[in-house]
Amino acid sequence: MEEPLKIEEFVSGRRERGAGYSFFVPEKVNRQWSWSDAGLNTLLEKASIQVGQLNSYARLVPNIDLFIQLHVTKEAVVSSRIEGTRTNVEEALMQEEDIDPERRDDWYEVRNYSNAMNAALAALEKLPVSTRLLRQAHKILLQGVRGQHRLPGELRSSQNWIGGASLTDAAFIPPSHAYVHELMGDLENFLHNEDIEVPALIRIGIAHYQFETIHPFLDGNGRIGRLLITLYLISTDYLNKPLLYLSSFFEENKILYYDNLTKVRDQNDLIHWLKYFLVGVEKTSRQACDTLVKILQLKEELETRIRQQLGRKTPAAQALLKALFNHPIVHIKDVRGICSLSAKAAGDLVSDFEKMGILKEMTGFARNRVFAFESYLSLFGE
Repeated sequence: MEEPLKIEEFVSGRRERGAGYSFFVPEKVNRQWSWSDAGLNTLLEKASIQVGQLNSYARLVPNIDLFIQLHVTKEAVVSSRIEGTRTNVEEALMQEEDIDPERRDDWYEVRNYSNAMNAALAALEKLPVSTRLLRQAHKILLQGVRGQHRLPGELRSSQNWIGGASLTDAAFIPPSHAYVHELMGDLENFLHNEDIEVPALIRIGIAHYQFETIHPFLDGNGRIGRLLITLYLISTDYLNKPLLYLSSFFEENKILYYDNLTKVRDQNDLIHWLKYFLVGVEKTSRQACDTLVKILQLKEELETRIRQQLGRKTPAAQALLKALFNHPIVHIKDVRGICSLSAKAAGDLVSDFEKMGILKEMTGFARNRVFAFESYLSLFGE
C-alpha cells in the first residue's frame, strides 16, 4: 500500500487551459489518508457520538417509518431551495391540483427530488452507492422540469461552469468532460476501498467535496451531491435510518458552504472543509434527535387529549391522528376514507380537530378545503 497522504499536505489539483478559459482538475482521492490536527479528531468524535445517539433514538421510536418520509420531504424542500425553488414543506405535501399554477414548476422540482431520494434509498438494497445509482437518481430529478434537456441520467459530455453567465465570467469551472468518467471511477473506488482505514465521516466529507468539484452532470449536481452523503452513510450502516440530511446546515449560510469548498481548491485547505462538514453532521444529528423526542411528546399529548375530549368519537379520531403522522395534509374526503365515516361525520371530526388546534385550514376557500397538521409540521421548521 502506498504511503498515507497527510490531509495537511494535500494538493487539491491543477488548472488546465481550455478554449479561452481554464478549468480545474482535482487530484484523485482514492488513497489512505492521515492527519495530525487534533481538532479534527475532536470534531470527528463529537459527530460520531451524535450520529450514534440518533441511531439509538430511531430504534426507540415506534413506527419510525411514519416519520422518515417527512424528513425526506423537508430535505427535498431545503435542498431544492438552495438551487432557487420557493416551495415550502406544506406545499410539497399537497396534491398537484391544490398548488397555485404559478408555483407548480417549483413543486414539480421538489416532488422529483423526493421521488429521486426514495428511489435511491430503495435501490440501495440491490445496488452499491455508485455512479450508476446516482445517474438513476439524476434521471428522476430532472424528469419534466427545468434541466430536462440537460442529459438527465447521463454524465456530461461538455464543459459546465458554476456562477456567472458564461465560461468567461464563471466563479468556478470544473474539469473538462474528458476527465469526468475517470474521476468518478476514482471517487467510487474510494467510497468502497476496504484496503484503506478512513473513518466513514471523513470519507464521505472528502467524497462530497470531490463530487461537487467534478460536477459530473450538466444540472442538479448540488442536490445529487447532498443526497450522496445520506446514501453513503445508510449503505455502510453507519446510519440506521435515513434521518440525517445536511442541506439545512449548508443553507444556513450558503456563502460559507461555497467558500469552504472553494478554500480546498484555491488554498488546498481540506482540513478546514472537513471541520466544517463534521460540525454540520454533529449539529444536524442533534437536531434530528430533538425532533424525534418532540414528535413522541406531541403524539402522546394529542392521544391523551383525544381520549379526554372526544368521547365516542375517540376510535375514529385516533385513526385520523395516526394517518396524519404519515401524511399531515388532508381533505375531508381523505378523512372519510381513513375513518370510514359519512361526509357529515368526517366534516364534524375535522372541525373538532380544528377546535383542538390539531388541524388548520390552509386555503381560505369554502370548498375543496385543505387541512394541515400544523403542530407536527412545525417540528420540521425550516
